[in-house]
Amino acid sequence: MTVLTTQRLTLTPVAVGDMDDLTALWADAEFTRHIMGRGLSEEEVWFRLLRDIGHWQAKGYGNWSIRETTTGAYVGSVGVLDYRREIDPPFDAPELGWGVAPAFQGAGLAREALEAALAWTDAYRLEPRTVCMISPENAPSVRLAERVGYRPYARADYKGSIVDLYERPRVG
Repeated sequence: MTVLTTQRLTLTPVAVGDMDDLTALWADAEFTRHIMGRGLSEEEVWFRLLRDIGHWQAKGYGNWSIRETTTGAYVGSVGVLDYRREIDPPFDAPELGWGVAPAFQGAGLAREALEAALAWTDAYRLEPRTVCMISPENAPSVRLAERVGYRPYARADYKGSIVDLYERPRVG
């Protein structure tokens, strides 16, 4: 499994040892506000963690845990995903997803991690594009997506919530 490094960050495939950090992050209502609209229980986080570990095993890619290299502090996650979402229009390309804990937002860490994941995807995946979905109310994620080359292509209903779908052509 692939470890990515940037100037300030180390991205490692999600692992069981991340459980405490993931539980704290996903319980945070501010973090989950635009993702699920509510915090998650430890049980729900455990199932997400197992899904993400299995994703790496089944697909050879998935979610990375983002940590500050110098302190080891857990920042959040970024991933290349195939979650087979029940959404119309359906995703026909790898999905990029990201989330950074509120304490680390605004410092450019989400962009740094997302750019590392996109560089890896552009270098090692052959698909002509990647996609992502963002709540229209999540202005910081919309700005970040646009800064790294994503453009809107559709609006959809995903599990009762309206989301905007974005696409980015492969670079290189």
